[in-house]
Amino acid sequence: MDDLTEIQALRQELTQVGYEYYVLDEPTMSDYDYDHKLRRLEELEAAHPESITPDSPTQRVGGQPLESFTQVKHRVPLESLQDVFDFEELEAFDQRVKGTVPDAGYVVEPKVDGLSVALEYEDGLFIRGATRGDGQVGEDVTENLRTVKSIPLRIPDAPPRLIVRGEVFMPKKVFHALNEERERRGEALFANPRNAAAGSLRQLDPKVAASRRLDILVFNVQWAEGEEFSTHLETLEYLRDKGFKVIPHYSCGRVSEVTSRITEIGEGREDYQFDIDGAVVKVNDLSQRAELGSTAKFPRWAAAYKYPPEVKPAQVVDILVQVGRTGVLTPKAVLTPVRLAGTTVTNATLHNQDFITEKDIRIGDTVLVRKAGEIIPEVLSVVMEQRPEGTEPYLLPKTCPVCGAPVEREEEGAHIRCTGAECPAQLLRNLAHFASRDAMDIEGLGIAVTENLVEAGLVRTPGDLYFLKEEDVAKLERMGKRSAQKLLAALEKSKEQDLSRLIYAFGIRQVGQKAGKILAARFQTIDALQDASLEDLTAVDDIGEITAQSILDWMASPQSRHLIQRLKEAGINMTAAEQGGDQRFAGMTFVLTGSLEKFTRDEAGEMIESRGGKSSGSVSKKTTYVVAGEKAGSKLRKAQELGIPVLTEDEFLELLR
Repeated sequence: MDDLTEIQALRQELTQVGYEYYVLDEPTMSDYDYDHKLRRLEELEAAHPESITPDSPTQRVGGQPLESFTQVKHRVPLESLQDVFDFEELEAFDQRVKGTVPDAGYVVEPKVDGLSVALEYEDGLFIRGATRGDGQVGEDVTENLRTVKSIPLRIPDAPPRLIVRGEVFMPKKVFHALNEERERRGEALFANPRNAAAGSLRQLDPKVAASRRLDILVFNVQWAEGEEFSTHLETLEYLRDKGFKVIPHYSCGRVSEVTSRITEIGEGREDYQFDIDGAVVKVNDLSQRAELGSTAKFPRWAAAYKYPPEVKPAQVVDILVQVGRTGVLTPKAVLTPVRLAGTTVTNATLHNQDFITEKDIRIGDTVLVRKAGEIIPEVLSVVMEQRPEGTEPYLLPKTCPVCGAPVEREEEGAHIRCTGAECPAQLLRNLAHFASRDAMDIEGLGIAVTENLVEAGLVRTPGDLYFLKEEDVAKLERMGKRSAQKLLAALEKSKEQDLSRLIYAFGIRQVGQKAGKILAARFQTIDALQDASLEDLTAVDDIGEITAQSILDWMASPQSRHLIQRLKEAGINMTAAEQGGDQRFAGMTFVLTGSLEKFTRDEAGEMIESRGGKSSGSVSKKTTYVVAGEKAGSKLRKAQELGIPVLTEDEFLELLR
C-alpha cells in the first residue's frame, strides 16, 4: 500500500487499540507492537507532514513548550457542589429536594480527588480543554490534555458542538512510581496524587505532562448541540458510546439506598485506581434538576458527601533521627504497620523536640495516627491508658547520629542542628538538592548515583560534579559507559539554568524557590549578590533580616566562595534570564490575605509571578494591591491604614483576564 493509505490504516488501528487499553482496560496488542507501529506512523507523518491531523495518535506525545497558559471563559459554567459531612446533613438535603420534587431519584458517584476540566469538541474533533478555574474562567490546557490517552481526540457520530466535564487524576500506581523516582533523584515528593496531577496538568512543557501518565473520568454533558436527554444516566451512557471513560455510577431511589451506597464506596475506596475524597449525589431526572435550579453558589439538585479522614491506633516501636541537608535533626516514629487511606503506614514524622514533648510521645506508646492526604501521617495523640510501664520521656541526641559532631538548638525556633561541617548526611542531601528538578534539574543524578560518587571520592561539593570524567563515572556500580555519557550530558545541559535556580540550588537556609527568583530578579548576577550588604538585601521585598543574614553568612564562608569560583570555572550561567511573555504585573507587588474561594493563595501567587509581578507576604508602602479573601485579618487592616488599594477575589480575576 502507498504511504498515505498506510498512515490512515495505522491511525485507525492505533486509535482503536488505545481505546481498548486506556478506556476499556482490555489490551489487545503488546506494548512492543504498539510502540513499533507508533514509531512507523511518526516516520510516515514526518515524510508527509501535510497529512498530520489533530486526532492522530502521534499528537499525544506533547508539542513545544508554552510560555504561559491563556485564560478562557467557559461556554457553560462549571459549578461547584455543596458539601455535606454526615448522613444527617444528607437527609436534610433529601428533604429539601423532595419538598419540590417528591418522586426524585438519585445517581451516586465516587468523588474523584483530581482536577475538574471541560473538554470541547467541534464536529467530533477535540479542539479545546480548560481547567475549572473559578467556574466561569479557566486556563487553556489543551496541549497537555491531548497527552491523556483516555481522552478521545475524535468521537464518532458527534453533534456540531459537545462540551464534556471530567476529572483528571493520577492513578495511584503512577503516583507511587513517580514519587519513588523523585526520591531517587533527591527531589521533593508530591504530597498526594491530586497535587501531582495538578502540577502535571499545569506544566508548560506538554512532554512533561505526557510522561506523567494522567487519566480522566468524565461525569457530565455540559452541552450537546441538537441532542436531548431525559436523565443523567442517559448522558453517561451516551458518553460511554462516544468512547469516553465514564465515572462509576449507581442508581438509587430512597435516601437510605443513597447512604448505603456511599458507605460501600467509602469501604471500597482502596479498590479504586484513583483517590476519592467523597461521593457525589445527583438528582437523576434532568427536568427535575431544572425545576430545582441553583443558588448563587451551588445547584440545589446535587451534594458532595465528604468522608472524614481515617484515624487508627499504632504502636511506636522506635524513634529514628534523620539529618537533613541543612543539618536539621528530624525525629521519625517507627510504627507497627497500619492501613491508612489505601496504603500501609509504618512511620510518622514527629517534627521536632517540642512536638514530642508537647504530646509526651514515648517509645512503646500507642498513638492515634491519621493520613489526611499527606505522604507521611501525623500523630494526633497518645492513648495514655495503654502506656506500658517503664517508659521514659524521649529526648533527641546531643550528638549527630551520622557524624558524631555536637548538635545545637537554634536561638529562635525549634530546630536542632548538627554542627559538623563535613557531615556525610548533609553532603549527600546537599548534592541531591542541588541536582533536583526545581534546582539545577540534573537528570540521572539520584541518591544512589550520588552515594557512589561520594564513596568513590569523586565528589565533595556540587562544583566537583562538573569536572567528572566519563571513564571515572563509568567504573561506578550500575553505571557503565552509556549511563556515564547520559549523566555528563545532563550536567552540561544544567549549566544553562537560570540564576534563580542556582541560588535555590545552593541550599541557603531560609532561601526557597520564591526567594531565589526574587534575588535573581533584583541582583541579576551572582557577583552582585555576593557584594550585597545587609541593607541591600533587606531592602528587597520579602527578604527579611533573618533571611538576609543567612545569605550573608553563606556567601562569606570560604567553602561557598570556593564553590562559586569552581562553578564559574565550569561555565555555569551566573546571570538572570530576561523576562518575556505576559508581563502585565511588572513592577507591581501583591499581598494575598484571607481564604480565597476559587484557588489557593499559592496558585494566585504563581499567577502573579508568571505575569511579572511579586507576591509578598507583608504589607508595606511599596505594596500595589492587597487581594482580600474571606476572614482577611491584620494585613487588610494595615492596607486600609496605609491607603493601599484592596481588591476582592473577583476584581483580582478581572486583572488576570
